[in-house]
This record gives sequence, C-alpha cells and structure tokens, in this order.
Amino acid sequence: MLNAIDILKERGFLAQCTDEAGLRELLGQEQVSFYTGFDPTADSLHAGHLIALMAMSHLQRAGHRPICLVGGGTGTVGDPSGRTDMRKMMTDETIRHNCDCFRRQISRFIDFADDRAIMVDNGDWLRKLNYIDLLRDIGAHFTVNRMLAAESYKQRWEKGLTFLEFNYMIMQAYDFMELNGRYGCKLEMGGDDQWSNIIAGVELCRRKKNITVFGLTNKLLTKSDGTKMGKTAGGALWLDAEKTSPYDFYQYWRNIDDADVETCLSLLTYLPMDEVRRLASAEGHEINRSKEILAYEVTKIVHGEREAEKAQETAKALFGGGTSTEIPQIHTAVGEKLVDVLVRGDVFSSKSEARRMIQQGGLTLNDVRVSDEHYILSEVDFTDGAALIKKGKKKHYRLVY
Repeated sequence: MLNAIDILKERGFLAQCTDEAGLRELLGQEQVSFYTGFDPTADSLHAGHLIALMAMSHLQRAGHRPICLVGGGTGTVGDPSGRTDMRKMMTDETIRHNCDCFRRQISRFIDFADDRAIMVDNGDWLRKLNYIDLLRDIGAHFTVNRMLAAESYKQRWEKGLTFLEFNYMIMQAYDFMELNGRYGCKLEMGGDDQWSNIIAGVELCRRKKNITVFGLTNKLLTKSDGTKMGKTAGGALWLDAEKTSPYDFYQYWRNIDDADVETCLSLLTYLPMDEVRRLASAEGHEINRSKEILAYEVTKIVHGEREAEKAQETAKALFGGGTSTEIPQIHTAVGEKLVDVLVRGDVFSSKSEARRMIQQGGLTLNDVRVSDEHYILSEVDFTDGAALIKKGKKKHYRLVY
C-alpha cells in the first residue's frame, strides 16, 4: 500500500512540508491523527475548500484519523491570510449557525463512524482562556519580528493590520498544541496560504512540550493561468445546494479550460491516476467527454449520485439535443427580443416582471447574466440550435429554433 505522502504527491496535493522524510516514516509506522481547520466565515463551504476536504479523505482512506476542526473560537477573530482588509465581525449566533452548516457538509467527505474521525470546535477551549495566562504561557514563545515576517501579515502591513488579527497566529498555534494533548494529533494540514500559521503550531509544540509534530500544506485550487478557481458570475461556487444548485455546480466543472482537466481530475475525484492521465490526454471533441466525467464525479462527491445523474441528464437535455420533462422548451427565432420570448413561453407573466428580474440580476443566458432588458437574440446565442435560460437559482428553460 502506498504511503499517504506518496498518494498526496502523485495526485498533486503537496505544496510544503516541515519534514517530509520524518512524516513519511511516521505515516508508515502508525495510524496518525491529523487535523485541518475550517473557520465559519459563511454558512457554506465553497469550491476552495474541496482541496482540503479531498486531501483529508485520501489520508483517511490510507488508514489515518482526521480531526475536523470548526473555528467557533478563531472565527471570532478572522484569519488575515489572503485578505487585503479586515474580515467582517460576526455575532456568536452567526458563528454557531455557520459551524453547524460546516459539520453537515464535512460529513459528506469524512467517515465519522466508529471513531474513524473526530469533529471538534476550538471555541471549546479558546473561549475559556484567561488573557493574562495566555500572554505569559504562550505569548512568550512568539517574537513580533518573526510574526511580521509571515506573508499573511506582510501583505496587510501597508493598509493596516489590527491587533485583533495579529493574535490569529497564536490562536491557531494553540489549537495544534491543544489537539496534540487531547487526541494525540501529530499533523496539521491546510492550504498553502496557512504555511506561517502551521509552522507556528509546530514550533509551539516543540517549545512548550518538547515534542515533534508535522505541518503540511496543500496547493490552492487555481487555474493553469494562476488565478483562483471556483468563482462564478454570481460569486463563489458553494457546496450548499441552496446557494449553488447541483446543476450549476456540475456545469462549472463541465466548462473548465482544457488545460485544467488533469489537475481537477487528480485533485477533486477518486479516479485512479492512470485513468486521470488517460482522460486528460484526450484531444479535440473527446476532451469534452473527459470534462463530463469530471463534472459528474465532483458533483457525485459533493451532492450525491442521484443529484449528479440529474445534473448530467439536464445538461444533455439542454445542450445535447435530448429531451427532459423537467425542462420546458420554448421555440424562438433569431432576431426576437428575449423578453418577448420569455413572456410568450410563460417564464414570466408580464414584460414588466421580466424586466424587474433582469434589473435584479436574476436572469442568465448560457450562464452569462443578462443586463440588457432589450436584449435581442442572435445566432451566437445558440449552440446546435439551443440556448439555456436560467431564472433565479433553480428554474431552467431551453430555447430552441
């Protein structure tokens, strides 16, 4: 059986590691408890979290035990990493609600049966800390010079870094030490933007407890051009079906660039790497079939097999010339006003209602938001004689001519 490090490296997860040789040896000798933290900045995880979730899942499948940490404590401060401004402060009620949402979503990736994984909230210990005791016991092991050298702090230096956020690194480092004491946690994993915070935790465990623990970062989810993946016209690509429908989620991965197919197949599916390389090597029209497999596999992992099948069937009905009783079809002609077509097709009861929806940004044509209430359909809007209209988040219609 492959060492878990080899699995992560082969699939492209591994970015940095505090001691790769030492961690490889540890993972080969025993079941290792490891953790990744998720701060409750919203009421749903998004596509950017998929890398961490899949990396944890692969390690669990290799025989190790995940500790999934939700930030009921760190969420009160907010991680400055990757931010040009301070995060919006959340109420305790919002933090609790968001943590509950995260727990449900994480359980789709991680098996918690029979103590194979643990879910914890760092609010259970961080909120009980005495400030003066923390300063004396933990603060003495951090130097301001070294903290300011961290990339997450350096990028905020010009615009201002609040003292509130300056404490975040200490809190995350304390989490690692606490999890080591409670559950024997020996590895922290996170995105590559967490490297400085992870190193701080490794160092704190060494200084305070004289023990060796490890840190590992995963590559961030980016396109081949280096830009972040998972952004749509409507904002983030959410894992919550109420915020991003399974169909829209499926379509996002179906429409990625050809150059990103291999990366997404290796990072976001469980397909064997031989199959990943075969699918990614397809050329011409065949690469579209590889994208369909990618979209189906990722949607199945996030939303379940039934929703993935429905999304696939809907896509084929809309764009592949098939039919579906769930998707109304409206016949039209090039040169017609879009609003007129939608009223005639009973998508809207009146032109004024249609215009209001357009003004509110709730109508898309082929996944592009319609902003012109006088928009006239042209040949470029149709692929194989069909175009997709989406009203709000869930209602789809197929225009055919």
